[in-house]
Amino acid sequence: MIITLTRDIRLPDPVKLARYRRSPELGPKLLFFSGGSALKDACAELIQYTHNSIHIITPFDSGGSSARLREAFQMPAIGDVRNRLLALADRSLHGYPEIFELFACRFPRDGDPAALQAEMDEMIRGHHPLVAGIPDPMRKIIRHYLQRFKEFMPREFDLRKASIGNLILTAGYLDNRRNFDTIIYIFSKLVQVRGVVRPVVNKYLHLAADLASGERIVGQHRMTGKEASPLTSQITDLWLARDRENPSPVTVPIRQKMADLIDEADLICYPVGSFYSSIIANLLPRGVGGAVAGSRCPKVFVPNTGAGDPEAVGMEIMDQIEGLVSFLVRDDPAAISARDVLNFVLVDQARGDYRGKLDRERLTQMGIDVIDTALVSENSHPLIDAKLLVPVLLSLA
Repeated sequence: MIITLTRDIRLPDPVKLARYRRSPELGPKLLFFSGGSALKDACAELIQYTHNSIHIITPFDSGGSSARLREAFQMPAIGDVRNRLLALADRSLHGYPEIFELFACRFPRDGDPAALQAEMDEMIRGHHPLVAGIPDPMRKIIRHYLQRFKEFMPREFDLRKASIGNLILTAGYLDNRRNFDTIIYIFSKLVQVRGVVRPVVNKYLHLAADLASGERIVGQHRMTGKEASPLTSQITDLWLARDRENPSPVTVPIRQKMADLIDEADLICYPVGSFYSSIIANLLPRGVGGAVAGSRCPKVFVPNTGAGDPEAVGMEIMDQIEGLVSFLVRDDPAAISARDVLNFVLVDQARGDYRGKLDRERLTQMGIDVIDTALVSENSHPLIDAKLLVPVLLSLA
């Protein structure tokens, strides 16, 4: 691994890393704004060094089976939260492989509705192979929440392609008076999640965007290129809407608990992933930018390498940096400066494939430093390697 010096910080810092690995329960609070699957490999690496990372997740997914749950119960999306909880779980725990298999399982897309209901009933009784092998008390809790989901489920609800993990967490959410924190706490204890996972807001909301072409789109699923045709025009603005039929912007504040989590961070990271639906979406609720600006920890942006982000059509690396800052300062543009919300841009210019070039003069004016170090390996090229990224972030904390 290449050793890079930036001011008086050695990257990666072998002394810090050795200390964190010896006592991960005392490790730093690295906070990430992201979606659910982007940091899967990074989480596996991260929990070797710290059990205190904080993951702020977007609850605005509007595609697939998540959309059916959201519309049936007027609730936030829960799938990305589920993915991050599993990514941070203690994999050495007895019963973890069985729980992971159950939570990752989906009913078939072409299943007969009556047969799918019968299969869920078998899970509730504890006889289904995916449930029978899970040790108590986890098995009893899972059976309880599947039974509760059956009781909450509208008669016309379509179980085809539904994630079993999403059904369980949805039942827990509804059973606890629509309190996300309670079911996340219960599940975190069950599988020993090594970190804190929270949706940025606990609200039924959707993403809406204006495009340079003049088109307006509503719904995260229309931005990602997975369930709709990829975007051909650049996103020019993004906001939260009350529902998919009414794209009017709504102002939603974060809770004090969220502001406190941001304030506690030892490092704030805007990581790789879908630029708008994972990173920027987390910054839209009122108070996020102000809380980030008030935190005294380092703030780091890790741009994507390669051409893998369909949401960033037409954007070069400086466009992403400027765009990130513009959303972060919206809470109070007169009082919040770029350097309050972003200190470092972390890149690997020798091995990474970035669109456009960094404007060093402009970044200096903004008070932002560039850290250029090894982030892309032969195995990961053209993408960033979590085994290189995580040690650098830990060293900066």
